Amino acid sequence: MRTSLYPGVDELERRARTLVRAAPGLLRLSRVGESRAGRPLWLLSAGRGERHILAVAGAHANEPVGGASALRLAALFARRPQLLETLGCTWHFLLCLDPDGAHLAHGWQPEEPEPSLTECHRYFYRPAFARQPESLPVPPGKPLPESAALVRLLDELRPVAQFTLHGIEFGGAFVMMTREVPGAADAFRETAAHLRVPVDRDPVDGPDWRLDPPGVLVLPDGHDEGERDPSGYVAESTWFHPRRHGTLTTLIEAPAWAVPSVSDARPVTDPDRAAARLGEVLLGRTRELAAVLGTRLDTAVAEDLAPLRVAARELLDVAPSIVASWAAEEPGRFRGHFASRGISARRIPLRVAAMASRALARTDPRTVEILDDLVREWSQELEKTYDLRWVPVAAQTGLHVRTMLTTARLVCGGGG
Repeated sequence: MRTSLYPGVDELERRARTLVRAAPGLLRLSRVGESRAGRPLWLLSAGRGERHILAVAGAHANEPVGGASALRLAALFARRPQLLETLGCTWHFLLCLDPDGAHLAHGWQPEEPEPSLTECHRYFYRPAFARQPESLPVPPGKPLPESAALVRLLDELRPVAQFTLHGIEFGGAFVMMTREVPGAADAFRETAAHLRVPVDRDPVDGPDWRLDPPGVLVLPDGHDEGERDPSGYVAESTWFHPRRHGTLTTLIEAPAWAVPSVSDARPVTDPDRAAARLGEVLLGRTRELAAVLGTRLDTAVAEDLAPLRVAARELLDVAPSIVASWAAEEPGRFRGHFASRGISARRIPLRVAAMASRALARTDPRTVEILDDLVREWSQELEKTYDLRWVPVAAQTGLHVRTMLTTARLVCGGGG
């Protein structure tokens, strides 16, 4: 049977209400804020323990798996409330931090067993950096209403742990933790191995973080609140904000398509040539896109499509700084390092082409046709080059759920 597996924003609320009706003494749903467009931010809470844990889903519009994971764990608590009692906690799920972005990205509903990477990008949207609610502006900038709602929630709950549930289109699994928790890294790697999800030995994200290979990044001691993002921005983050309360934040990244080579520890014979090739791919494809687009991304489009235009323009502009950041890295010596960056070099122009196509769909059909051809060509090249393998959604959500539970037990001291 072929079924759609990522719930949209409205379905998240409906399914949460169904869970509450089935377990009214354990689960409850509350509105904790609203988006820029006035959409509600829903918090599903389970249990009534003294300690609090918060899981944040839907921080990025192109990552719908987090909401599915939140519902899966909430349903597990409804069936087995003793899990919460053992932890002595109340567990909260922010079902979608960016409902506006999720509505703009909604449309791709993968059907197993054979989802399409090209079809995925027909609906692709990932906001520009300043519109991503987990990012906080450098003062005196004003945070987005979604960001402000999350900060209020963190200050009110003072959770022992905050989990942020992320997903990438293709690559490997990894986690980022704001402090080291003994046993958590090994537990994550064991979970990934059990679910047959490759672990990214050396993720592109978190260049300032300490790598505990494979696949675990830990915030270094003495790190300040501002982190240098690979895109070239400096911003505070809702990951860092609750450290003042002693909160551990763990970001969990689950791929939709797995790339086995990101786990490859074999040495590279010519790392300098491999590094140069990364820049050639990214800059070559962004130059090709710039030639196709000309000034089209600098002209106005319909208001509902403007976020797509802004995000595509930003990615085009930051490509040279990303290549420069890779060149400044300590040279990688193993194949997984270059696989991770090779994927990123291809992912960025693919995202630009996909979002620019959507932004220009009503005004420039000829350019859209060229962009759609590039999306198809680059998707097929990715599938062939990296042997992409679809990760069943049950495994994607399983990675989130099991990592959250094992980490929570280590933090709270609960049993197995």
